[in-house]
Amino acid sequence: MFRNKKLRHSTSWIVGLGMVLTIVVSRQSILLAVITGMVIGIITFIHLLYSWQRYKEMERLSLYLQKMAGGVFSLDVRDNDEGELSILKNEIYKMTQMLSEKTAQADESKLKLAEALADVSHQLKTPLTAMTVMTDLLAQEDVPKEKKEEFLGNVSSQLIRMEWLVTSLLKLSKIDAGAITFSKEPVEVQRLVDETISPLAFQIQDKQLAVKKVGDYQAKIVVDVRWTKEALINIVKNAVEHTDTKGVITISVTDTILYTEIAIHNSGEPIKDKDLPHIFKRFYQGSNAQKQSVGIGLALSYHIVTKQEGAIHVESASRKGTVFTVRFYHHREHDKTVT
Repeated sequence: MFRNKKLRHSTSWIVGLGMVLTIVVSRQSILLAVITGMVIGIITFIHLLYSWQRYKEMERLSLYLQKMAGGVFSLDVRDNDEGELSILKNEIYKMTQMLSEKTAQADESKLKLAEALADVSHQLKTPLTAMTVMTDLLAQEDVPKEKKEEFLGNVSSQLIRMEWLVTSLLKLSKIDAGAITFSKEPVEVQRLVDETISPLAFQIQDKQLAVKKVGDYQAKIVVDVRWTKEALINIVKNAVEHTDTKGVITISVTDTILYTEIAIHNSGEPIKDKDLPHIFKRFYQGSNAQKQSVGIGLALSYHIVTKQEGAIHVESASRKGTVFTVRFYHHREHDKTVT
């Protein structure tokens, strides 16, 4: 404590002034000088005691900050006293809580990144292994021409699959990082659905599927058209893949004062109950997943919709099929009167 230069100076001043005052008073009265000396001694003692208490508090704060720097955020230095030191303690505690939350978020991000990298590694390993085997076979001179063409087709298919996977992962990463700014523009649901179905026309025709459109197709919603279209394409594509040949896909629109809802129903095999809670998790592959599925399309749709303050859920039951429902809420600044 006495290593503190300011404390030494203040104590020296008190003692020095006390001695001078005592000497001056002693010329008038010895008793008065003794009393003056006792008062100065008491003042000096109180000053030292107060300084010692503050020194201990500062020492405690210093130790607290050292532990905080080491990653220990569980200590609490707050108190209900008044004064500058108490204010400092409370401010330090607030900063500690903020750092604790930031650290927890960083740890969670690291964990998610590690899981994502592991998933990506797993997803890329299968097509890379298949392509390695097929290229080795293509290098053999005794492989028939028909087989070589088949292998080349398979390699091309795997490359397309990998390109889609990497592109989708980049989109998801950008959305997670908040690097995507979703624009808001009014669009008629009729146009949105038509532009969703168009890229899937070949698959729909190939399976001889019927697509029925019912409901309030004249309704308008305020969304990012490009991203919302991508979300709907993934959902409709999933419906096409899981609907039997000559089956039916129904896209119905419900427009209310509060929201506009787009429901995509397919008559294929229902999703198992155990898979329903996980259907929007990235890389999740349910019991009915296609062989080439990587489990990322629905996850991307979920993130696109929810980042626009929308909602998406799925219901599935035997004899009723599966329904994916996407709901966009009307906001005051973009009400339903937009034309």
